Amino acid sequence: MKRLLSLALLAVLTLPLMAQQKRQFTLEQLIYGGTEYWNYAPEYQQYGFWGDCLVRLDVEAAVMLQDEKGKPVEQTLFTADDLSAAGFGRALNIMAATFPDGAKPQALVYTTEGTMLYDWQTKQAVWTLPRVEGELEFCLASRSTAFERDHNLFVRTADGRDHQVSRDGSRELVYGKSVHRDEFGISKGTFWSPKGNLLAFYRMDQSMVTDYPQVNIALPNLEGKDGSRIAQLEPDKYPMAGETSHKVTVGIFDPATDRTVYLQAGDPTDRYFTNIAWSPDEATVYMIELPRTQDKAELVAYDARTGARLRVLYTETNPKYVHPVHPITFLPWDDTKFIYQSERDGYNHLYLFDVERGEQRQLTSGAFVVTDILGFNAKDKSVVIASHENSPVRTNFWTVSVKNGKRQMLDGGEGVHSGVLSQGGAFIADRWASPDVVRRYDVLNVTHPERLRTLHDCPDPWAGFEVPEITGGSIKAADGTTDLYYRLIKPTGFDPAKKYPAIVYVYGGPGVRNVEETRNWDARGWEIYMAQLGYVVFVLDNRGSSDRGFAFETATFRHLGDQEMADQMQGVAYLKSLPYVDADRLGVHGWSFGGFMTTNLMLTYPDVFKVGVAGGPVIDWRYYEVMYGERYMDTPQENPEGYEQSSLLRKAGNLKGRLQVIIGYNDPVCVPQHSLAFMRACEDAGTQPDFFLYPGDGHNMMGRDRVHLHERITRYFEDYLK
Repeated sequence: MKRLLSLALLAVLTLPLMAQQKRQFTLEQLIYGGTEYWNYAPEYQQYGFWGDCLVRLDVEAAVMLQDEKGKPVEQTLFTADDLSAAGFGRALNIMAATFPDGAKPQALVYTTEGTMLYDWQTKQAVWTLPRVEGELEFCLASRSTAFERDHNLFVRTADGRDHQVSRDGSRELVYGKSVHRDEFGISKGTFWSPKGNLLAFYRMDQSMVTDYPQVNIALPNLEGKDGSRIAQLEPDKYPMAGETSHKVTVGIFDPATDRTVYLQAGDPTDRYFTNIAWSPDEATVYMIELPRTQDKAELVAYDARTGARLRVLYTETNPKYVHPVHPITFLPWDDTKFIYQSERDGYNHLYLFDVERGEQRQLTSGAFVVTDILGFNAKDKSVVIASHENSPVRTNFWTVSVKNGKRQMLDGGEGVHSGVLSQGGAFIADRWASPDVVRRYDVLNVTHPERLRTLHDCPDPWAGFEVPEITGGSIKAADGTTDLYYRLIKPTGFDPAKKYPAIVYVYGGPGVRNVEETRNWDARGWEIYMAQLGYVVFVLDNRGSSDRGFAFETATFRHLGDQEMADQMQGVAYLKSLPYVDADRLGVHGWSFGGFMTTNLMLTYPDVFKVGVAGGPVIDWRYYEVMYGERYMDTPQENPEGYEQSSLLRKAGNLKGRLQVIIGYNDPVCVPQHSLAFMRACEDAGTQPDFFLYPGDGHNMMGRDRVHLHERITRYFEDYLK
């Protein structure tokens, strides 16, 4: 009996010791760029489709896991050694392989020598293309490559010939690159026709745009371009709100004739050209055009051979703004019909159009946002989409009948899903997570959703660590009616009897949201680290953030910062209501728009927030770029009151707590003028912010600098908020 009592007592005494043996995180494990980051991220797997056959793409092999009927198989198609034996260099990464034709046993792979189409039955290369320096876009259909050399645009055709598209390219006359500062969904500057016979491209004249005087300093371990130790001027073309902007035209190049025509869109002054798309027969180019006021969008058709303006297919106006970010998408079974995406009813939805007769009908509707078109199921004549229909914090897959708009959900309805549709539209390789699912890979059957098959359920990479409690919920916005979603992280080893300091992490601006029903409610690694150090961390998506509909996003129109702060203060009120939060020790941190919000909150509510760290902040919207700034604020000439009231320069004297501003010294997005002007305003007002910068970095710190950054932020809160 004594022995049993002793063993029981020993077990009780060792329980706290076992709890203490749980591992603690380091920034190297939690921050992207850390030496151990990838060891503690959820396992990543890559899947693709050969026709409707599911293929797992590993680093060393491509393995078919399911045939075109959905029957499980396991067959290695080819390996890295097979590719090397084909004699065109070593495969860079089989995970990037694609399958151009579901009827042929061929894979497109990238090697140390270039691009290869490999036949795994004959174990030979069908064709190879040597690597092209300055490559912009490769077209598989014609095996042609658009590339840049000395500021000019070229095309290399499958026969190895180089065709020079432009000859007057320069820093001020830019060909084949993204324009309008990557707004309106633009991410590139070349657009191959479906068969690869023609290339549409942007030409941007920015000679009239003011230079922002960025400086490339001669770092101790990196001499200047000419070997000099003297800092060199490397200006950016930066059109600030209300100032002169660049002019864009769109050309069509035909390699067969070496001839270029330009779309006859008229005077490009103060106009935006975006969402370029081709008709399936390559005869027509479609483009969405907006005036600088961004209150009207026109879908315009052009003759691809002559550049002639054919007709306006659709016009949409809004007194605030119209924000098209998706090109039209043609139905694969009907070349005369396409899908147009619009927010005109208050949410982004799909509309069916005929190329001759215009709009036919609305395909999706409801108080939710369609976020993506994955593709089509031609057999069922349906479009496969991702949307927030189940919840504003969830992303799920649905099919939508083009005939009648009937929707059918394809996944389990929870969590956040992303994936790729098979070439025939029969299956989706689905990667998803939820607060209870670390990461799971499923195969979804588009026609029969009940036939779901799980491929892999990832183990928790944080097993054995002391992970804080992370919860999600909602509160009401400052308007008293709108639901806002939050993430709350309690300190590691939480004791409800204690009072903890709390940090509000904020972004709050358009196009971004921080709270999703995914793993850990989408918590960032730094938040976990701060919880480990004994902080409550709170994140709230206020009105003005993304994917909640037009009214939600435009609540901040012409007065950026006002409604956003009002909503964030509702979050602060909720925080203060928690018995374990020390209301006298509140901090705030954010980057970019979040840096604007952080600084604004510190200056507007100086008695609420004790410590703040503002990264890459907008300080005065007059210093921000034309396209984004004028969409949400109009021009300074049209809205002087809004610009004046949102400027943080006028509030510099309000600072009471400790505020650290951190920027990349060469930030091309929120240019250093913002923070430098703020430092001057604080000096004039007699207030004392702190300032830290990263020479050579842009708007975000990357690599090892990112770890250093988060250590810097952490130390500031540890020094002044604890």
